[in-house]
Amino acid sequence: MKRPGPDEHGEYYSTYIDRVPDDRPLVAVLGEAPDELDALLSGLPGEREHFAYEPGKWTCREVLGHVIDTERIFSYRALHIARADSAELPGMDQVEWAAASNAADRPIRELLHEFRALRTANAAFFASLDEDALSRRGVASGAECTVRALIHIIAGHELHHRDVLRERYLASPAED
Repeated sequence: MKRPGPDEHGEYYSTYIDRVPDDRPLVAVLGEAPDELDALLSGLPGEREHFAYEPGKWTCREVLGHVIDTERIFSYRALHIARADSAELPGMDQVEWAAASNAADRPIRELLHEFRALRTANAAFFASLDEDALSRRGVASGAECTVRALIHIIAGHELHHRDVLRERYLASPAED
């Protein structure tokens, strides 16, 4: 799947799209994510699951819950637009969503299982889309976007948060 052009998404989303590597097929990037997240987080000691790198920041569990919620929203947006529904889609307030989530109360292992199931289902859906569907445009969160862009945003958003987890949450306790 080709990389979306700047006219296929709001400027803000370049942050995520730019994280998606050009040297591997997008389907590979999407497919590797559950194993990569599992390798990163599965050995995390229980007390570190509740760690936030500064007051007011999400815990490791909440970050993973946010990744799951965001993937659900963006994959719904992709489905909605791919099926040629012309209704504009609302945005989401990630702070409100995280506050209403129960991710902080769920073990990382359970969240990783949910992410794997979600990503597997989404990857199958994305693989089913033809070029016409990938190129369809709709409006979500006030910005015009293509289905192709939404799929790249999903991949890049997870990559972004994987890096945040690695750099800010998984440093040894002595470095905190």
